[in-house]
Parts: sequence; structure tokens; C-alpha cells
Amino acid sequence: MNSVSSETASERNRRWAATMEGHEGSTEDVVVAHRDSRASLDVTGSPSTTSGTRVEREAQLDQVLAIGATRSSGAGHRLRDEEPDEFRTCFERDRDRILHSSSFRRLAGKTQVFVFPEDHMRTRLTHALEVAQVATGIARAVGLNVSLTEAIALGHDCGHGPGGHASEEALDPYVDGGFDHATWGADVSLATLNLCEETLDGIRNHSWSRPAPMTPEGEVVSWADRIAYVCHDFEDAVSAGIVSMADLEPLVRERCGERRGQQLGAFINAMIRTIRTTGIIGMDARHAEALAAFRSFNYQSIYLRGASRQQASAVVAMLRALVEYFAEHPMSIPDVKERAEMLERGTPAALRASVAYVAGMTDRFACRSAVALLEWPEDQLPSGIDR
Repeated sequence: MNSVSSETASERNRRWAATMEGHEGSTEDVVVAHRDSRASLDVTGSPSTTSGTRVEREAQLDQVLAIGATRSSGAGHRLRDEEPDEFRTCFERDRDRILHSSSFRRLAGKTQVFVFPEDHMRTRLTHALEVAQVATGIARAVGLNVSLTEAIALGHDCGHGPGGHASEEALDPYVDGGFDHATWGADVSLATLNLCEETLDGIRNHSWSRPAPMTPEGEVVSWADRIAYVCHDFEDAVSAGIVSMADLEPLVRERCGERRGQQLGAFINAMIRTIRTTGIIGMDARHAEALAAFRSFNYQSIYLRGASRQQASAVVAMLRALVEYFAEHPMSIPDVKERAEMLERGTPAALRASVAYVAGMTDRFACRSAVALLEWPEDQLPSGIDR
């Protein structure tokens, strides 16, 4: 602090340094953040579903959640037993673990639609955040477990490789049964977090091609994922000049509007009304038809356009070359020296470690690795719209 308060420090730095230890509160042995802090709570008042110990909050939540909603209980159903937290429910702990995981952070550098997107375009990370907003908005309105819903939504794409869905095609030949980002995320990318069974199931089965999730919260995330990406991928494509508002299906414009906020509101409210009316996690046929038409338009006009197919081909070729390189040079994979006896070159264990390493890469790290290790021609790298 002395160096900060020296004559060479700016007044701004000196003010910042002066807050290092906080400020004395009105009660002895309590430190507050601001010199004039005055916020306080009546902790003896009536409890709510957001206050009290974990046990108290679980009991309170049990009274307000809908019949059929997933209840939080103790440490949760985990592969490895743990002691429960004093204040957080099991699903709140899952959400926090996912949020602080390296797999989640790396989503910031992974493709949603465009490799190397412009600053305002979506990445896998911002997609996950938007899915969480859509899903929790629905869950809260119909009495589902919001923390479980948020945990599944934040973690649902943590198994994605670099370069978007093309990475699944690239990694398919090296994984028994093929590479599926949903199962890979639950069983590999997030395995060390010891998440609850319900959270892992929702992540593993969020794709519509997978079996239905075991919880209604998981089913809500399945819908929220589709609602979010259909709306924001179209908005990004309009921004990139690939399509225009006028190109959108008239059915979608008439029922859901042209702007993303209108579209999200229409689909979210349709789900809430449907669930509250029928008890079924779904959407009324009128809006579901519009969502399907919207998704079909995106597939034809955005995902399957010529530039997207060329980008996917470049991703596939590069990632397969990286997998094969690391399978033959497993000791080049970080943090594997303690497993050297399991990773002899060319073995199934080395191939598995190679796939896990490459799948975890961000777009730019994968491209840099290909250039540095394989002398990959830069004109054969996946290209985003900024190239």
C-alpha cells in the first residue's frame, strides 16, 4: 500500500488503496465495504425461501415448489458422498461449481455459429447464459427448482469442442458410439465436479435427440436451449449481413415478431401458459409450429449455407489432425506425466486423452496449436466472418 500511496501514484490509485481494509461498522468486529454503509436486515423477521440455513430453506422451498418439481435434499445424489453445505442447497452448489469450472470459462472462446465472431456476437458462453435466463424465467413462473434449472442450463454445452457442431463430426471416429457434446459434457468435461445425478442427467439429455431428462427442470432447459439459439443465431446472422429481417418466415413474424425480444417473450410466455394450464412441459401447437419454422429457416439460410459448410470442413480436418498428433505424442498433453504408464503412444488410453485435450481447446488455441505443431497452412484454418 505504501508504493500505491507514493507521490507517483494517481489520486484515483490512492483512493482505491485507502479502501484496502474496508471500514469499521456500527457493530464491533464488523467491517463494511463503504464508509457510509447503512444497509441492514431484520434477521429475526419472518423467514423466506431465500434466507435461513440450508435445512430451513429446503423446508420452505418444499412448501412453494409445484408438485412434481425436484426437491433439494442434503448433499444431493452424487457419485461420491459429500457433507452437505450449511447454507447452500445441493443444486446451488452444482451451479456454483459449474460457474467456476475451466470447462465453463473456455466456452468464451468456443464457436456458437461464427468462428472468431465480432465482439457483439454470441459465443458458447453467452449462449449458455441466455439459455439460463430463458430457462429460469420459465422455471420460476411455474414453480420448478430454479437452482437445478440454472445449473443444467449453465453446464449444458460444456462438452462442446472448438469450432461448433463440426467438432462432433471431427471427433466421432475416435469415440466409441460417436462424440456427442451432451454426454461428453456430463461424463467427461464436468466429471471431476461430482455433480448431482439430476444435474448430470439434464446436461446429458438436453438435446432433443437424446432420451428425455429425468426431471421437469431438465425438460425446461431442453426447450430453453432451442428457444435461445434460434432467436440469437438469427439476430447474429442479420448483424453479419447473411440474412435480413424481411427474409424471416411470415409465419414466425406474424406469431412472434421480428425482434429477438419479441420472439423470446412470445416463446417463453407460450411455455409458461402451456405448463400452467396443462401441467405438461411443452408449448402450445401454434407457437411450437412457429419455433419449428424458425429453426428450419436458420438451418437452410445460416447453418447449411456454403460458407458454413466450408468452415465445418476446415474444422473437421484440423481437429482430426490434432487428435492424431497428440495420440502419437501423448506426453505433449499437459498434466499427463503422472499417467505416463497409461499413455504409451498409439494406445486407446492415449487416444482418449488426446480427444479430451482437443475437445477442451478454444478455437484460437486449436488453430495456434495446429500451426505450431503441424505447420498447418493458415489459409486452411477455419475462417470467421472477420477474414
